[in-house]
Amino acid sequence: MLVRASFFPMNRPGFLFLFALATAMAVSVAHAATDGPARREWTVEGVAREALVYAPAKAKTDATPVIFAFHGHGGNMAGTVRASPYHQLWPEAIVVYPQGLNTPGRLTDPEGEKAGWQHSLGAQADRDLKFFDAMLASLRRDYRIDDKRLYVTGHSNGGAFTYLLWAARGDQFAAFAPSAAAAGWQLAQLKPKPVLHVAGENDPLVKFEWQQRTIEAVKKLNQCGPGQPWEKSYTLYPSKIGAPVVTVIHPGTHQYLREAPALIVKFFQQHALP
Repeated sequence: MLVRASFFPMNRPGFLFLFALATAMAVSVAHAATDGPARREWTVEGVAREALVYAPAKAKTDATPVIFAFHGHGGNMAGTVRASPYHQLWPEAIVVYPQGLNTPGRLTDPEGEKAGWQHSLGAQADRDLKFFDAMLASLRRDYRIDDKRLYVTGHSNGGAFTYLLWAARGDQFAAFAPSAAAAGWQLAQLKPKPVLHVAGENDPLVKFEWQQRTIEAVKKLNQCGPGQPWEKSYTLYPSKIGAPVVTVIHPGTHQYLREAPALIVKFFQQHALP
C-alpha cells in the first residue's frame, strides 16, 4: 500500500519519536545479534582447535573472571551454549565453550567416532591439556584476566576432564564444578579446592556409587565438616581450610540438570583465590 509522504510530515513530534524508537530497536537487535559467543580457532601442535568464546566489553580494561565449560562425550560447543548459557547468567565473565575432538570413550563409543576429551594424563599425547593451555594463554594476551577467578565445569566426559584439569592445572583455578563424573585415579593428584559436584541418583552410565566415592574422597581431602542446607535441597559441607564441597544430588539420570548452570555460577561467584 502506498502511503503519501505528506501524511507523516517529517517535523511532527510523533513521527520523530517513532523514527527514533525504530532506530534504537534496530541498534539493539544488531547489538544482541553480536553479543553472544563468537567462534575462535587455535592451532595446537599442527591440529586445528576451536571454541565459542564470550567476552564482555570491559574485559580488555577490567579484571575479568573466566569460566571454561566442557561438553560431554558426543556433545559439542554449541550444545553447551544452549544447555549452559553461563554468559547470560554471568555476563561480566569471559566464558569459553571448547570443542572436543573424536575420542575413544571408556564407557561408550570405544571406536572414538564422537567428540570428547582425554581421560587421563598422557592420553592422546595430552592434546586437550595443551589445548587448554593455548586457550588460556591467548585470553591473557587479548584481555585483562582476573587470575584469582578462573573456573572450570563440565558434564560427563567434560566433568571427568574437569577433574583432570584439577589434577594437572589445579593451582590456576579458584573452584571446580563437575557433573555426572567420577575422579578415579585423579583423586591422588588433587589438592584442596572448592568444588560443586552434580550427580543423578539413577545415572546408568556414570554410576551414582562411583560419584559418591569421589565426593566422599574430596570431602576428606578438603577437611569438610557435617553438611548443612544449601539452595533448596542441596548440601554444603563447610571446610576448615576454605575448600567447601557442595553436592547437588538429584533423582534424575545421566541427563544434565537444567538448573545446574545457575547453581554453578552462584558457587563460582562465592570463591576466588586468596
